[in-house]
Amino acid sequence: MPFVSKNNMLVSTINGTGAVIEAIYVLTFIIYAPKKEKAKFIGLLTLVLTTFAGVALVSLVVLHGKSREIFCGFAAAIFSIIMYGSPLSIMRTVVKTKSVEYMPFFLSLFVFLCGTSWFVFGLLGGDLFVAVPNGVGCGLGALQLILYFIYRNNKGEAKKPALPVKSMQMGIAKLHQQKELVANGSHVADKV
Repeated sequence: MPFVSKNNMLVSTINGTGAVIEAIYVLTFIIYAPKKEKAKFIGLLTLVLTTFAGVALVSLVVLHGKSREIFCGFAAAIFSIIMYGSPLSIMRTVVKTKSVEYMPFFLSLFVFLCGTSWFVFGLLGGDLFVAVPNGVGCGLGALQLILYFIYRNNKGEAKKPALPVKSMQMGIAKLHQQKELVANGSHVADKV
């Protein structure tokens, strides 16, 4: 933004557009999410918006000049790293299940391309606040692509562990016993 540093119209335009797209995505999720998920998400959204408002308030009212630029740069870098780190739980799921069912290829590809392009932009402009978090994004995007190519042939086909009958609820265990009796030719009513 011009009140933080001059000559950053490209960064402001791109991130402003991204913020609008993300707001539409968040509102769509809130509209269609189940009540339990909606309440949890709204609580998290409130925390994020409060943190953002606090950072904006401190940077506008308390800080001026170079200290404002450094404060906003660190805040933006931290939030960017958190954003790029958010798929780590999905990456863990991919490794556990040996399936890329929950990790879309194009999302991974564009995380890598976006991180790489902004990393190069930050390096060429000598802006570490742009280069460092996007370098992290480039690396995490590359890891996602590597995982995708390792497990690309397993889209939802990973074997799920079978639950033993003893650990199931009694009603499900009875249903299993009934199916076995029917398969053996016995009358269910006589045995259960």
